[in-house]
Amino acid sequence: RFAARVTANRPLSANAFELALVRPAGFGFSAGQRLRLEYGGAERDYSIASAPTETDLRLCIRRVEGGRLSTSLAQAGTGDCVTFSGPQGYFTFKPSSRPPVFVATGTGIAPFRAMAGAGARGFTLLHGVETPADLHYRDFIRPRAGAYVACLSASPPAELDHFSGWVTDYLRRRLPPGVYDFYLCGRRDMIRDATLLVDERFPDSLVYSETFY
Repeated sequence: RFAARVTANRPLSANAFELALVRPAGFGFSAGQRLRLEYGGAERDYSIASAPTETDLRLCIRRVEGGRLSTSLAQAGTGDCVTFSGPQGYFTFKPSSRPPVFVATGTGIAPFRAMAGAGARGFTLLHGVETPADLHYRDFIRPRAGAYVACLSASPPAELDHFSGWVTDYLRRRLPPGVYDFYLCGRRDMIRDATLLVDERFPDSLVYSETFY
């Protein structure tokens, strides 16, 4: 178990914020892994958005209405202490001869920010959100991606390069046939629907997934 001080707490959008923590000595992890954070008597798992070479631990946190932990963390100030355990999980990038396709909804973008920061390049990334304001880490990830696709379900501005619809709509209509490594991170229903689509449209592809609740 580790203790860490908050170094920054910045809003990412109306519904999400980034909490940065001092990385404790001796804490190592692989890009894509998560930690279990405890604060104010509540605890929850969060994927680490920073790469293993970064000095701070970044967490991309969705503000849940009535959520005890996210509400408390949103009010955490510089110097406040949190505790956590980890790292946990096996949702890590596994290079292969197959093209990687990263699929995220909402704050499920966090592990892909870590993978991009750790050196993953040339991947296709689909980020499903409602509005452009929710495209967290877009400026960081897009230059490292082979293709970056903003999948917007609300009414986006015409000047933004985007796909109108869900990430699963893009997989069904736009992704060329082929054999891929799919990395899915987000809500359970997206992961379920995307996995069924992979089985149907992209046989012999592999699927790795991490559910965000």
